[in-house]
Amino acid sequence: MIEPPAASARDAAPPALPELPAPLAPSEPRTPTEPFAPRAAEADGSGARHGWWRGAVIYQVYPRSFADGNGDGMGDLPGARARLPYLRDLGVDAVWFSPFYASPQADAGYDVADYRAVDPAFGTLHDADALIRDAHALGLRVIVDLVPNHSSVRHEWFRRALAEGPGSPLRERYHFRPGRGTDGAQPPNDWESVFGGPAWTRTTDPDGTPGDWYLHLFAPQQPDFDWEHPAVAEEFRSVLRFWLDMGVDGFRVDVAHGLVKARGLPDIGGSGHLRLLSGEVVPFFDQEGVHEIYRDWRALLDSYAGERIAVAEAWTPTVERTAHYVRDDELHQAFNFQYLETPWDHAALRAVIDRSLDAMNEVGAPATWVLSNHDVSRHATRFASGPGAGPQTRDPGDRALGLRRARAATLLMLALPGSSYLYQGEELGLPDVTDLPDEVRQDPSYFRGDGQDGLRDGCRVPIPWTREGGSCGFGAGGSWLPQPASWPELSVEAQTGDPGSTLEMYRAALAVRRDHPGLGAGDGVEWLGAPEGVLAFARPGFVCTANTTARPVRLAAPGRPLLSSAPQDGADATSGGHATSGGHATPGENVTPGEPVVLPPDTTVWWSLTPARPRAATEQPRKPH
Repeated sequence: MIEPPAASARDAAPPALPELPAPLAPSEPRTPTEPFAPRAAEADGSGARHGWWRGAVIYQVYPRSFADGNGDGMGDLPGARARLPYLRDLGVDAVWFSPFYASPQADAGYDVADYRAVDPAFGTLHDADALIRDAHALGLRVIVDLVPNHSSVRHEWFRRALAEGPGSPLRERYHFRPGRGTDGAQPPNDWESVFGGPAWTRTTDPDGTPGDWYLHLFAPQQPDFDWEHPAVAEEFRSVLRFWLDMGVDGFRVDVAHGLVKARGLPDIGGSGHLRLLSGEVVPFFDQEGVHEIYRDWRALLDSYAGERIAVAEAWTPTVERTAHYVRDDELHQAFNFQYLETPWDHAALRAVIDRSLDAMNEVGAPATWVLSNHDVSRHATRFASGPGAGPQTRDPGDRALGLRRARAATLLMLALPGSSYLYQGEELGLPDVTDLPDEVRQDPSYFRGDGQDGLRDGCRVPIPWTREGGSCGFGAGGSWLPQPASWPELSVEAQTGDPGSTLEMYRAALAVRRDHPGLGAGDGVEWLGAPEGVLAFARPGFVCTANTTARPVRLAAPGRPLLSSAPQDGADATSGGHATSGGHATPGENVTPGEPVVLPPDTTVWWSLTPARPRAATEQPRKPH
């Protein structure tokens, strides 16, 4: 019988949180749902007709790597709660928390044993309630992860299904099948796991004889639910209600494309590990039956006050297929992974932007842009080699080049209509840690083969908060993955107040989006003529220009410079000259429309089409970032 090792012991009396702001006052658990009260900028009526989520900027917190509140080396909910003011000041609209549910952590919490409990490593239900309440008090909405494709092998249903043996009704809630070949010694079909190796594991019956096989599209510790069984659908309706009643504002739906499998679980007829954006049509992903599930969920979400939402993690062959998940009676958002995988090339970017906007407009949904998350290499690393690497890479590349492009790519993304998701630490310009020793890696795909290259640990290293301390302010007890020597100078402390830092660029960009809601609103862009290698498009009151080439490009200023991804590390741009960055001229604040300017290599600039307001005599000029 499959039985994972027992979970490690947890500290009973955690030490005080070091160097972190004091948490907000503790609160009693909520009984009735308290609808989110929007910040003033959201409550003025602008865009309200279309929903807050259409143009929101949402920040992903990977709890174990964000902030450690009890000093055990792993991030937790009290640590995240203490850092909520940082997220408010960054300027995001909502925070998505990766799983913190009870789990043996075979896949970093995406193997859930109890969907209504918080794992002791992360805290308690009271901590979750306090986190939600404090986020709302700061004007931040809260989105939690939902993992409906599979459970943990420690989930009560699966444990009982194994213990009761063949014929147990609980086995019908998963995909148990007899094997092929002599004595059923071969898997039931030829499917392979996304993490590498067969997608089937054989059980041992209670009497000790080899038994049936069960399906797991990911790790063996993650058995897939059979969504044709009505008990599965009812259980997840109950889980949704539980967290909605706790006050969450939405859900990120893990493996949203994988819940329904083709009838009969047919062979694929090929071999080789599955690539999530390969374009293959496979019988276990993107089946039509998933849409009935999401129509049911949408009705449930709409029954709650406060515009609760769901965002799909749907790896589909095309963006047109992704759009099926966000039809007006299904989910609200779906990550645009085609955009995430696009190289740093103007033609490729323009093509995927056009296709994405067209596909979403067909169903009346906003585009949802993303550049990094916990499953792919950070874009500061992906863009560090050639035109850009694939979703995972072992090559650290040219880090200066990667950061320059990452900053430019971020401003390009934030100028597009729709919602944007940020991954913790990207606002610090963090690269992947590509040289982690094998003995510290924990990603199950690393140990099961090359299905996803097994490199996700590199983007999950705990983020740095301070220059000093054994874990750069992450916590008092080190960090569960080692931090590199470069982390102190990339920390929040080191970058705060530095006008050329990546952190201050993100803060400035999000402030502009909040002051000018038109940047996230709408459903299209107006492309403008531009030199080869440059993307130029207009939005209401703004123009965005992005030079994707390795050379400076001269053009006529389309408006008043508002924000540049190139650090202003030369002359004072407010003095009437042009600041320099790496020896190239960067448009300064006093540039007038039509004036010749030079865009440095790999640089994005936002331009305002409205005149600057007159400055009061006592007002100090603000230097652009």
